[in-house]
Amino acid sequence: MCWNVEHNGRGRHGGEDHRDLARDILASIKPHVVLRQELTGAWDRGKADLYAEANRLGGLTPFMTAPREGRSRNPVGVMVDPNLFFIDGEFEHDMPWKPICNPRVRLRGCARSIDLASAHLCHFDPDMRATEARRLTTLADNSRSALVGMDANSYPHQAELESVALPDWGKVEDRVHYQHRTIERAGRRVSDTRPDEILSGGDPVFIDLGLHAATALGQPGALAATASLKRTDQGPAQRIDRMYCTPDLAPALTAFEVLATDDVRTVSDHAMLLARFDLDVLRRVLTPTR
Repeated sequence: MCWNVEHNGRGRHGGEDHRDLARDILASIKPHVVLRQELTGAWDRGKADLYAEANRLGGLTPFMTAPREGRSRNPVGVMVDPNLFFIDGEFEHDMPWKPICNPRVRLRGCARSIDLASAHLCHFDPDMRATEARRLTTLADNSRSALVGMDANSYPHQAELESVALPDWGKVEDRVHYQHRTIERAGRRVSDTRPDEILSGGDPVFIDLGLHAATALGQPGALAATASLKRTDQGPAQRIDRMYCTPDLAPALTAFEVLATDDVRTVSDHAMLLARFDLDVLRRVLTPTR
């Protein structure tokens, strides 16, 4: 699962508490890996909220980045099923606005590890988002396997394959959002697609799981918009939440869903992403041949 739970279920202005509902939604899916964004307040009281969520999900092993003074107070995290994975390492990539959470895990019975990462790219600076995306490419260095989930705060670059058109910026009411989400190309302002180009363009470092499910597995719903599920002043909802894997893991993907039920919409302005993998195929990929 990958999910940006708006302000960790606390409501943007602190007047609501949907934490229990968010945990119930996640628990109903019984995920083995959870890539989370906006763990707002989960660092407080000895990371009580983080552990409450991990425990509610059946005792997953939780990781999260530490909030920094003067930077984003909405950290990211990863939760992993200890019955399925060994933990081989834990890394935190200290980026200028929001760190990346990166545990390294190994499927039980397999020799090769997988780098898991949860990221929430900077909402206000396209150049910083490009830097964050380039940092994520390092997870695949030296032929390592990796699975990444994020709120990309930017757009997929192969617009002709998408089911949702990119924003018409002349019709977007929020002009600050326009500054945050566009870049200059050929003398005009266009939607920022650079992070996706860096991650999955050309000879790709990563495969976009939603696009792979739609084009290779015949699952067009995988390209549904993910956010915002609430605001209308920033144009129509877009596919800004995405999951990526290194090409070696892509053949194991069996299904990819974008879940935006009434309960999900109550909790967050972002849909949930659910990726299902064939465990036998994963084991073959992660077991080197002699």
